[in-house]
Amino acid sequence: MKAMILAAGLGTRLRPLTDTRPKALVELNGRTLLEITLTRLQSFRVTEAIINVHHHAQMVVDYLHSKNNFNMRLEISREDDQLLDTGGGLKKAAWFFEEDPSHLDKPFLLHNVDVISTVDLGAMLRFHNENGALATLAVRSRESGRQLLFNDQLELSGRASRTATPGCVPEISAFSPQLQPLAFSGIHIVSARLFPMLTEAGAFSIIDSYLRLSSASQKILAFRHDTSYWRDLGKPTDLAQAAQDLQANILPS
Repeated sequence: MKAMILAAGLGTRLRPLTDTRPKALVELNGRTLLEITLTRLQSFRVTEAIINVHHHAQMVVDYLHSKNNFNMRLEISREDDQLLDTGGGLKKAAWFFEEDPSHLDKPFLLHNVDVISTVDLGAMLRFHNENGALATLAVRSRESGRQLLFNDQLELSGRASRTATPGCVPEISAFSPQLQPLAFSGIHIVSARLFPMLTEAGAFSIIDSYLRLSSASQKILAFRHDTSYWRDLGKPTDLAQAAQDLQANILPS
């Protein structure tokens, strides 16, 4: 199975750690976030991955070379001139997933570099395949400034922002009498048939594309992992807490 690691962000919330390095090379208990993510993917039998880079991009290239690419086939997708956001970054890397025409519907994993979890990726892949999803998003019930809305069949149906002004109407992409808000965890399984459907250009959020496609009756599904460990490592305090969790064996090393 192939994967893409989203690692091009500036990591502004991790400053001053990211003043001199990309967030992918920030360390947690002596291991870079990129190493932790790649090791996690390897345990899921991922042997090939593409990594998008922007901030201190050459440092990532040099680091991977020094580690012999962790004995994987690793490609780099440079976003030197412009950060392309999650959707634009994925679209730029489409060639990596389309190079074998016989596998155009084969699913791949899309994973944020600053997320650490024990989400059962095998169960998530089975769920994706059994339901014939275009994309499956790992989600859980938690506090978040922006929630995705799903219907009773766990199909993406809209988006709501808790930071919006009172009375703000949620963005609904597919009507349903009852919608449940769930927070996205930065892990997707995506079918390669998505690429011809990405009509957006330049920098754009993949979530915006998912909402557009869900309104056209494409199956964008939620995979709930409420009992799994999960943490966004976007701030120094999050890194410190994850380090404590590792030491306490709450999170496997």
